[in-house]
Amino acid sequence: MKKIVAAAGAAASVLITGVALGSGTVTADPGCPVLYTVAIPGTWETGHDKAPGPGMLSQVTNGLPGEVDYVTYAATAFPWEGDVYGASKKEATDNARALVQAMGARCPGTKIGITGYSQGADAAGDLASEIGSGLGVVPPDRIAAVALISDPRRSVTDVQVGPIAPGAGAGGARVGGFGWIADKVRTVCAVGDLYCSTEDTDFISRFAGFLAQTSDPNPANMWRYQLEVGAIINDLMAQGGIPTLQSQLSEGANEQRAKQFEQFFRTGRHTSYGTYSVGGGQTALSWMHNWLANAA
Repeated sequence: MKKIVAAAGAAASVLITGVALGSGTVTADPGCPVLYTVAIPGTWETGHDKAPGPGMLSQVTNGLPGEVDYVTYAATAFPWEGDVYGASKKEATDNARALVQAMGARCPGTKIGITGYSQGADAAGDLASEIGSGLGVVPPDRIAAVALISDPRRSVTDVQVGPIAPGAGAGGARVGGFGWIADKVRTVCAVGDLYCSTEDTDFISRFAGFLAQTSDPNPANMWRYQLEVGAIINDLMAQGGIPTLQSQLSEGANEQRAKQFEQFFRTGRHTSYGTYSVGGGQTALSWMHNWLANAA
């Protein structure tokens, strides 16, 4: 992994109604890449005790113009692994943000790409949303493209590549979406991948996803948590309220859910993106590679 060199100089920006919108079109400075891509691996593809391997994202990043850096983070999901999901994802987001900030300062003319898979897509999407709001470490116009594979926070309003997967991500949609860079974000979710395709009426999975997202709560985000859980409760009330939730917790429903997850893991849908066709003779990963490369 290429090291990021700290240097002086910052991306010029203007403030319009309190939102940093950027400084217009610029070109990469001599010695700087035309495109810098930050890639965040999925759960168990990296960790504190090992360097990040390209894993699922190798077919996305191999051969991209410019420079690519992979993010190291805990990449865990369960308490017995060391870090709960929320803490692991926060570390991924923080580390990716630091890479983007360093390159943004060192090379004001370099365009930035962001990609991630699974938990990495969760973190990459959060970082992209932050930048798209105009409150990130670089202005929105520095972002060339964002490529999310199996994003647990996929929204029904996100631009989806390939066959349209039903529902949304198990973790619930991001409040505010991607803001100024919504047109630069593409997401792919294989039909049948339960991490990024949870039915709106599956309230048990939606509550479980919310609990995973908030497993390392930040008091500053309480307003966001309230909106997210409120969206689930409102949908639940519209679908029959507590009796509906109770029916989904019945012994028969739990057995059916266990069979569903067993089938999901057996099919390998979550790890199928290297061969998953999105049309035009392209797989999900080759499409995302081209999305980033063409944005350079």
